[in-house]
Amino acid sequence: MRRNPPVALAAALAWCLLCGWFAFVRDDRVPVASLVDFGFHELGHLVMYALPISELLTAAMGSIVQCAVPFGLAAYFRLSRNDTVGFVACLAWAATNLRDVSVYVADAPHERLELVGGQHDWAYILGPDQLDRLAAAGTIASVVRACGLVVLIAAIAIACVHLMRPAPREHQRVPIRVVD
Repeated sequence: MRRNPPVALAAALAWCLLCGWFAFVRDDRVPVASLVDFGFHELGHLVMYALPISELLTAAMGSIVQCAVPFGLAAYFRLSRNDTVGFVACLAWAATNLRDVSVYVADAPHERLELVGGQHDWAYILGPDQLDRLAAAGTIASVVRACGLVVLIAAIAIACVHLMRPAPREHQRVPIRVVD
């Protein structure tokens, strides 16, 4: 990967830690970022409404797009830009989205979360008319949350490794002697 300035890597590490603190320590959403996440969640539903696809996939697509966007951006920064800072920042963002989805999944049997409108996506997906797995909501939520934590730890580790790498040495010019 391209060598990012240490200040940028430190900022990316701070972002990872901030995301982790909100999502996995406070068990809360990341302020401001959660509004962007909600927009992508709803966009996932909106795109699916326009296509003649199953209601099950339409319900799931909100959570799928909410998580796919930061993962997609992470892949872009890694593969196209070779940018460690963008890569780890987007991984941390993706981790918070996985945590948010885990909360939504865990709420499916209870439907206590305050929703903007419509039905509870995961109560519908896991409900008796679709997958009939409401009893597994807690287990599914735990797996999704654990995946989010693994992604966050990976982002922090990558940022730390790149931050601690020594700066590349400048090539020294060696005078060339011409022998007669």
